[in-house]
Amino acid sequence: MAIDQTATTAKAFIRLVGARAWTRRIADLGQGIAAGPHIRRALFQRHALELTLDRMARGLGRPANAAEQRVHDVAREVLSTFAPLPAAGRERMRALLHDGLCGDGTLVPVFHLARTASLQRSRGFAVAFAGLADSAPFDLLLSRDGVEAEVVCDVVSAEDGRDLHRGAWVRLIDRIDPDLQTWLAAHPGRYLLKLTLPQGLRTDQHHQNLLATLHDRIRGMLSTQRRADHDEAAVLRLDPLMLAGAQAGELGLLGSLRREFGHEAHLAVTEAGGGVFVMAARAGRENEVAVAIRRRMAAVAPARLTGTRPGILAMFVEDTDRAEWRHLRDRLELEGEARQFLTFPQARSVVAVTCTSRLELLGATVPDAAADGELRFRNPSHPAAKAAALAPAVLSSL
Repeated sequence: MAIDQTATTAKAFIRLVGARAWTRRIADLGQGIAAGPHIRRALFQRHALELTLDRMARGLGRPANAAEQRVHDVAREVLSTFAPLPAAGRERMRALLHDGLCGDGTLVPVFHLARTASLQRSRGFAVAFAGLADSAPFDLLLSRDGVEAEVVCDVVSAEDGRDLHRGAWVRLIDRIDPDLQTWLAAHPGRYLLKLTLPQGLRTDQHHQNLLATLHDRIRGMLSTQRRADHDEAAVLRLDPLMLAGAQAGELGLLGSLRREFGHEAHLAVTEAGGGVFVMAARAGRENEVAVAIRRRMAAVAPARLTGTRPGILAMFVEDTDRAEWRHLRDRLELEGEARQFLTFPQARSVVAVTCTSRLELLGATVPDAAADGELRFRNPSHPAAKAAALAPAVLSSL
């Protein structure tokens, strides 16, 4: 793609949002990015859409890579969706965009909506933005060969299924990292601090206080060279890091740690003066990300589907990474919870559930992205489950 084309699309998108709102958002993200390296990486991941569009608008100076190309394509879908909307629909879309540029919001809901419409259009459906244009409770109205279906595009955070939130973890790591570097300089070696947090760690005010207390406890362990500290909120144990050199060399340190502690562990590595300090944390119970998605679907379906047509829940799973997304699929956790939901009374009008993540949003060719751009689970008990006209949108992908 020509460089000027990506800039043209990005600038048009920013004009749609409003230059003042956009400038304020980028400035706010810049302040957050400066808060620490772990927070910076988390913000770059969560706000990749905004940051990529801003970079495009300022000029890439090179051809767009695959991810940037995908962001450009979906941004163009948003622009083409906006143009034909009635005045009230345009105001609704602007409100959605502004919500995505405030606080912890992102552009994902709008991009998920536009991408879902594009995906269904590519399958031969006529797509109407009923939510924006007509204030319908659902988002999209699909029609094909005389059959219609309602689509709800919803975003659910994987954090809802975790007691130990990644956002809180990166704040803890950036807070303690300077202390660890100072300590390592005086105590060179390889160390492993295991943390079990029975009460979890989140980003609300109560857990902000817990975060500060946890920071103080770790500093206290280091200053007194204690190996253990425990109470009802946290169990901490400091040991030498015993990792076989061959294993670490083959997989890399983080890869080896991930293999040892599993996909649910939160890991951080601090290096200074030849020393290594690893922190590995887990909550008191296993994550229930798929369960959180099922609960969200049970709340959304009766509230947003009219029941007069077959309904499709298009769920975007936010705040997950490649390893966790692959785990949810390979262990059939998503499928199990989705199929359980489809037996509930709340799913009476649901003919299918689809699940996507940022991997699919950035293109089906991304490694570990689901084939066909989404995971689909059909409700075999729905009267329209075998309708040939709906098959491309509802047939199970597994």
